[in-house]
Amino acid sequence: MLKFIGLILLKLQGETLKLLILAGVILLVWGTFAPVGTLVWWLSQSAESLGLKSNQNKKLLSGDRSNTATESANIDCYIIYLSGVGDFSANQLTPGEEIFLNRLVQLHPNCVAVSDVFPYSAANESLGGQRLLAPLWRAAENADGWLANADIIIKIRNLWRFAISADDRYGEVYNLGIANAIIDRMNAAHPIPKYPKERLKVILIGTSGGVQVALGAASYLDQWLNARLIVVSVGGSFDGEIGFESVDHVYHLQGSRDWVEDITSIVFASRWPVTVASPFNQARQLGRYTVVNTGPHAHDGTEGYFGTALVRESQTKYVELTLKKVNQLPIWSEQS
Repeated sequence: MLKFIGLILLKLQGETLKLLILAGVILLVWGTFAPVGTLVWWLSQSAESLGLKSNQNKKLLSGDRSNTATESANIDCYIIYLSGVGDFSANQLTPGEEIFLNRLVQLHPNCVAVSDVFPYSAANESLGGQRLLAPLWRAAENADGWLANADIIIKIRNLWRFAISADDRYGEVYNLGIANAIIDRMNAAHPIPKYPKERLKVILIGTSGGVQVALGAASYLDQWLNARLIVVSVGGSFDGEIGFESVDHVYHLQGSRDWVEDITSIVFASRWPVTVASPFNQARQLGRYTVVNTGPHAHDGTEGYFGTALVRESQTKYVELTLKKVNQLPIWSEQS
């Protein structure tokens, strides 16, 4: 199969139009089968594992850990990072993303960072863990030379998971899986207290399609946690239907050279100003949606939000601009 794909790409080398047509065909065919993995995951779960029984809040929160040593730490804030559609697995942070998260935790020692949730798998499984297609994903991820563009296959695959999260037919199931993964990894990073002294703060930071998944999971997290939920979109893509009624505030950071984040505001009618009753527009009218201009960021790459290149002639990196803007948001104080 890999040899066949390689031959196709070889014939199309330099023929951009044909490559785009091929990508479009793959995108359409893939969409037919995209929900299957989510439905298989759903059928493999029990009501207990999903926290769906009426007398059950969430099994991961049922243990009383109030006397443990780890609970004595002054942790009342979780930073959940959900990556973009180009990622292969949850632990594939770029150097800029690592700088960003590490610095945030240093600046806010009452917070712990959770970066091992893969937003493009309801089972929180990296592409390398999917047995049937794992060789294809690995080949696309590790390709170099002119074949480096083969990573578009990964992006197409993940884009369909983004679409499923926004789909009112399959989205509830998919987003439930992501919410379960978030709770599990939060507990792994630092045990979630059953009876916190103060209301927990859960900050969902996403980029690209990770923001849609964050908003999709928010309705479940709102049910399961006694927490203030905040979504920080870093050049994110999302529809205007899901999640806005469950979070306290959405902050959307956008760079002046990022045209990708504009696409969903055109594609999704719920983002249009005329759909005044949509959750997105209601949140905007009520002051629970804020746009923040970050500067000359592109969508990704060395000059993207987590880029490590220097901004023009300055000694400031693009990721440092993003960090500064996020740190200035009114979400870190105890009173916020």
